[in-house]
Amino acid sequence: MDSFGRTIDYLRISVTDRCNERCLYCRPHQYKGWIASGEGLSDTDLLRIVRVAAGLGFRKFRLTGGEPLLRPGLVELVRQMARIPGVECIGLSTNGVKLAPLAADLRAAGLRTVNVSLDALDPALYHRITGGRIEPVLEGIRAAVKAGFERVKLNTVLMRHVNEQEIWPLIRYSAEHQLPLRLIELMPLTSRDVLTPENFLSVEEVMERLQQEDELVPAPEARLGHGPARYYRLVRSGAIIGFIGAMTQTHFCDTCNKMRLTADGRLRPCLGHHDEINLHEALRAPDDEPLRRLFRHALAIKPREHEFRSCYQPGRPMTAIGG
Repeated sequence: MDSFGRTIDYLRISVTDRCNERCLYCRPHQYKGWIASGEGLSDTDLLRIVRVAAGLGFRKFRLTGGEPLLRPGLVELVRQMARIPGVECIGLSTNGVKLAPLAADLRAAGLRTVNVSLDALDPALYHRITGGRIEPVLEGIRAAVKAGFERVKLNTVLMRHVNEQEIWPLIRYSAEHQLPLRLIELMPLTSRDVLTPENFLSVEEVMERLQQEDELVPAPEARLGHGPARYYRLVRSGAIIGFIGAMTQTHFCDTCNKMRLTADGRLRPCLGHHDEINLHEALRAPDDEPLRRLFRHALAIKPREHEFRSCYQPGRPMTAIGG
C-alpha cells in the first residue's frame, strides 16, 4: 500500500523500446533513443525482477513496448513468468502486427489477456496514424479470439480531426466481435506539441456524441482488467465501451494500482512524473534485498496524481517509457 492508501499490485513491463509502427502520439520521427547494447534487461533480469515484485505483493503483470512481440523468445519468457509463485495474471499490450502466428503459443505459455491498439479501421487512415497496414492487425485480433484468451480488448486513442470519424465504425466492429473497446484521451507523452486544443478530444465529448445515437448506460459489471477505464454499455448495439480520461477526469489517479518498468531497467512509479529508479546496480547484487529496497522506495515516492494537467513536458517518448 502506498502513502495514499492505494494497493499497488500491478507492474507493466516494457520488454523493448523498438516498434514496427510509428504512431503519431507515441514515437516521434526524430526519436533516436534505441537502447544501447548492454542497457536492455535480459530474460534472467526480468524474471528476477518479477520474482521480487511478486514476493512484495505484485500480482498482475503486463508486457509492453515499444512492440513487445519484437522481443525474441517472448513465448518462453511468458512461460517462465507464469511459473513464478504469486503471479496471478500476465497480459500483453500489442499493436497486433505480429500477433497472429504467436497467439496460440502465447496462450499455451500462460498469457491470459491481450490488448490490441486499433486507432482506425480505414486502411488509409490507419496507415496515416501508424505507418503500418491494418490487415495483419485484424488477422492478429482474429487469432487472439481463436486462441481463447480470457480477454481481448481494443484500444483507440482519440484524436480530433484525425480519427473521430472512426469511432462508430470501431464501435460496430467491437460489437460484432464482442470485444470491449476502450477510448483513450490523448496524453502529452511524446512531445508537448502532440497535445493541443486542436487535436484533443475528451471522453466526455465522445460520450455525449454516443448518447445522441444510442443509450449509454453504466456497466459496472463489465469491470475488465486492472486499469482505470470506466465501462458503459451501448443499449442498442450491445457494445461495451471503456473510457480512459487521464486529462479530464479529476479523480483519475485515486485508484491507481500500478508501476512501470522501462526497457532500459528503470522503475517508474508514475507515468506522468519523471521520477525513475535505476535497477541495474541492484541486479548485480548477489541477493535480492537491494531490489526489494528500490521497490519499497518507489512505493514511498509514488505521487498522489500525475502532472499531465500542469504543463507537463515529457522527458522521453512513450515508446521509451513503455505502454
